[in-house]
Amino acid sequence: MKLFAVNGSPRGKDGNTAVILDAFLEGVRKAGGEAEVLDIKDLDIGPCKGCVACWTKTPGKCVQEDDMVQVHSGIEEADVLILAAPVYVDSFPGPMKTMLDRMLPTLEPFFEVRSGRTRHPVREEYRGKKAVLVSVCGLYEMDNFDVITDHFKAFCGNLDAEAAGMVLRPHGGGLTFMKEKGRLDGVLDACREAGRELFEKGRISDEVQEKISAPLFSKEQHIDIINTSFRRAIDKRL
Repeated sequence: MKLFAVNGSPRGKDGNTAVILDAFLEGVRKAGGEAEVLDIKDLDIGPCKGCVACWTKTPGKCVQEDDMVQVHSGIEEADVLILAAPVYVDSFPGPMKTMLDRMLPTLEPFFEVRSGRTRHPVREEYRGKKAVLVSVCGLYEMDNFDVITDHFKAFCGNLDAEAAGMVLRPHGGGLTFMKEKGRLDGVLDACREAGRELFEKGRISDEVQEKISAPLFSKEQHIDIINTSFRRAIDKRL
């Protein structure tokens, strides 16, 4: 099994998303899988121009010559696509949304009906994929993921890809710090277990997904930790 992960965090390898993604991919690799990661922050990907030339003039290929070619190539070669990103203002960060918009060449312009929905046919080289969402949110409640998970499900429907699981970590601010202090061991172990399950069983179980999302402390403690941290940061500037 070969995985291709796109990390849409503006902080790239230094962000909280990478903490969860790295542990998940570690589990995949230890089970015998391959995994490649691209950080969008390091790529030059322009916005879709809406010209639909990838449907008419250059079928399956965007006329823009930028780093999006690396994304398309990675998806073509992979069995599983990993979309990894933090929740920014209730959705994907801008660079990730730009990349998703540029996925238009994976589809053909015609219409068909799949599972009762009008869809575009998926080009042959992109068919038969699985997809996994990896996301971190700084807020406490799980429903803060609703917009991004709905978008992920719609993306899977459009690409006719099997949604093989979602690795979601709420109240995820400061994961790097918690990892260094050993306070994240249980969550990271569950992420590794999720990677192993994906490789061995083809999907991530609900039980393991729940372990990854389990509360680390109460909502009241979370609010106090965040507020105290920002007050200290602001006081240092004064």
